[in-house]
Amino acid sequence: MSVLRSRPVLRWLVPATAAVAVIGGGAAIGTFAAEAEPSLPPRTAAQLLVDLQTSRLEGLSGTVVQRADLGLPPLVGLVPGNDLTTLLTGTHTLRVWYSGPERQRVALLDTLGEQDVIRNGRDVWTWQSRSNTASHRTLGADAGKPAPEADPSLPATPQQAADLALGAIDPTTEVSVGRSATVAGRDAYELVLQPRDKDSLVHQLRIAIDAKQHVPLRFEVLAKGSDQPAFEVAFTQVDYQRPDADQFTFNPPPGVTVTEETAEPSAAGRPAHSAPAGDPQVKAVGAGWTTVLVARLDEATGGKPAGDKPAGAPDVDMSKLLGGLTAVSGDWGSGRLLSGKLFSVLLTDDGRVLAGAVTPERLYQVARG
Repeated sequence: MSVLRSRPVLRWLVPATAAVAVIGGGAAIGTFAAEAEPSLPPRTAAQLLVDLQTSRLEGLSGTVVQRADLGLPPLVGLVPGNDLTTLLTGTHTLRVWYSGPERQRVALLDTLGEQDVIRNGRDVWTWQSRSNTASHRTLGADAGKPAPEADPSLPATPQQAADLALGAIDPTTEVSVGRSATVAGRDAYELVLQPRDKDSLVHQLRIAIDAKQHVPLRFEVLAKGSDQPAFEVAFTQVDYQRPDADQFTFNPPPGVTVTEETAEPSAAGRPAHSAPAGDPQVKAVGAGWTTVLVARLDEATGGKPAGDKPAGAPDVDMSKLLGGLTAVSGDWGSGRLLSGKLFSVLLTDDGRVLAGAVTPERLYQVARG
């Protein structure tokens, strides 16, 4: 079940996903400092789930830090700009403001500039300081709903990560209460989700929940065989006062190049965690934690030959990229394997791509089918 899917609270983290996808570097601040374990009244896992479902928040602002160490092989130099590999291995800092479902702002900070996404009523602005470019779009008649969401590579905030995780709760998941904690100066309970399937690479998901406001303050993903988070996103500072209206007004700086975009009504209200099940080019095999997505390379590029790439796409030397991956073979065929702490990707020589938060053996099993 998902206890958050129908809730608009804290959907300011939706526009953050678009900004995260293009961030080039993070402001490294080191690991999140451990604080003394507070003494809190006992609460069951079921009570914590109800807390998340029934929480009401008028406003919020704060600083969020995201850190990822997914155990990827070195890909530096193969992807120009190295944006993807930086995102998957670096530490990134965001400032967030929330004042209801129609007013949200996220600012992603890196060493060379800032990138903002602002929702103010029906107006959605994005701005990049490095290029001094901005885009603007006006939402349609369903503007009262949360802003259209993009499918993120990684969750940008604790709330978004919790939404994804809670949507996965089913009989394949063990739910329990962990140790209490202090996060961003706030006492918090810890909800722990643990897959039962041995083919999952995920050991545990840990969600720290504000003891009073019932808002996720920290989200951690631990891979099997490790006691340190492979992915972590947490507030380092949080204020539950409603931000000033000026925070959601975008005033284009001098010399900015503004692009007007057309909103896509069909995307409105689509949950960020929705699987690409409706995409005929991609199919999902299995369910729950061990779902494997399967596509064909020619279909994944929209039926275009491998030599044709979308305008503005980076020039990637595929021969070097594939050559840097481990060669594998079996009764399913042969191909190349990309594996990290939390996911595996198999590119077969017959043109298939299989991916999931699963062991390589699970991918081979699906490839045989």
